[in-house]
Amino acid sequence: MEMFEDHSGTGQGGNAPEYTVSELSGAVKRVIEGEFGRVRVRGEIGRVSRPASGHLYFDLKDDRAVIAAIAWKGQAGRLSVRPEEGMEVIVTGRLTTFPGQSKYQLIIDDIAPAGMGALMLMLEKRRAALAAEGLFDAARKKPIPFLPEVIGVVTSPSGAVIRDILHRLRDRFPRRVLVWPVAVQGEKCAPEVAAAIRGFNALPPGGALPRPDLIIVARGGGSIEDLWGFNEEAVVRAAAESAIPLISAVGHETDTTLIDHAADLRAPTPTAAAEMAVPVRMELLAWAGEQGARLVRAMRQRLDLRAQRLSDLSRALGRPERLLDPARQRLDLWSDRLGPGLSAAITRRQAEFNRLGGRVHAGLLASFIGNERRHLTGWADRLAPAVARLARDAVRDNARRRADLDALSRRLVQAEAVRLATLADRLAGLDRTRQTLGYTETLRRGYAVVRAAGAVVTTRATAAAHPALEIEFADGSLAVETGGPGGPAPKPRRPKAEGGPDQGNLF
Repeated sequence: MEMFEDHSGTGQGGNAPEYTVSELSGAVKRVIEGEFGRVRVRGEIGRVSRPASGHLYFDLKDDRAVIAAIAWKGQAGRLSVRPEEGMEVIVTGRLTTFPGQSKYQLIIDDIAPAGMGALMLMLEKRRAALAAEGLFDAARKKPIPFLPEVIGVVTSPSGAVIRDILHRLRDRFPRRVLVWPVAVQGEKCAPEVAAAIRGFNALPPGGALPRPDLIIVARGGGSIEDLWGFNEEAVVRAAAESAIPLISAVGHETDTTLIDHAADLRAPTPTAAAEMAVPVRMELLAWAGEQGARLVRAMRQRLDLRAQRLSDLSRALGRPERLLDPARQRLDLWSDRLGPGLSAAITRRQAEFNRLGGRVHAGLLASFIGNERRHLTGWADRLAPAVARLARDAVRDNARRRADLDALSRRLVQAEAVRLATLADRLAGLDRTRQTLGYTETLRRGYAVVRAAGAVVTTRATAAAHPALEIEFADGSLAVETGGPGGPAPKPRRPKAEGGPDQGNLF
């Protein structure tokens, strides 16, 4: 460049012109833009940034150099290809400088795909090989526990990720957290993360250090190079072999690593992983309260139905005397028939005896009489126990029915007493509510009710339109004359003292 030539001849630039920083930066900008007005560059897209302004920033790189690239908001919306990290593209634009950071950059006009980058190609081959082994199969994935007692977190202890996870767990449902510190990028990332996952699994249940019920592997967003440690085969195999359910929360929602495929559940962000790990405590309390209320309502309805059924059955029982009337009537009937039956039988036997008396020998007659007497005595002996047994059965049956009736009567009285007590408690509660909500309680707190012609007055204009008002206090009412509409209101009359005539005012 001509402006850097030394015209002093001394080689030390003592007579060279002096430039300000802005002048020098402007000269460099003009030279670069003049030499590279419009260029086409092939390379692999590195870190991509999309701020809220709508502009698009990314790196264009190969194996030896990196160039910063920018697509302004208007041009970014018209690009035919949405740039993603790892894509190999051909960009068209102009080269310029950014004096604020002393760097050169490409202003992009167009992007065309040129094939998959080497890094992404290697990642795809590794993903296909691990998938062929079955490490990503859905059948291998374990369910996440509903409410884990201990949560193990594999992340950097100094980053914002662990603070976000702890904060979200504290808001939703506080749990015990064990943090296994690891490097989340660089050469140490993959071996430390794999060792942390296997270390949590190696903890014995019930030991001095509790064994986690759930593992969260978390890291914030970054470029594909920053997240490459979570694409290593050792990390993927450790996640797939974990006997403890594992949630992968590496990067942001658009970032995908191989550990996401091997994990039992993928979270778009570390904060979302904490939300997936535990439920909301207040929602569980509300659900438990709702279930308890449903149980109380069901029990109350069941008791009401039983009480109604008992009341219906008690009405169908009838009076105790009516239960004993049929047995008493049968006993009377058999008692009345017993005497005439015996008399009729004796009469028949006696007539038969008289008929045969003249036809038989005295000895034969005596033998016949003896036989008949024995026969009659046998019937008499059998009749007495039968009558006694019938009487005992009737008494026992009556006693049993009376005991059943007494038991039902006691249950009916108890049910009625319980029902009346419940209704009395409800009535007392409603009465207390009525008294609390009534306006008389408001009067006791120092308020008053103003009425005119029996109606409540709520505004000053309405009160001024009536010649007389009645003011109700907590301990009684007071009549006041206003003097009519528009007139001056006279002083209210003092109420007469109860129990005697008006004695006037000494003052």
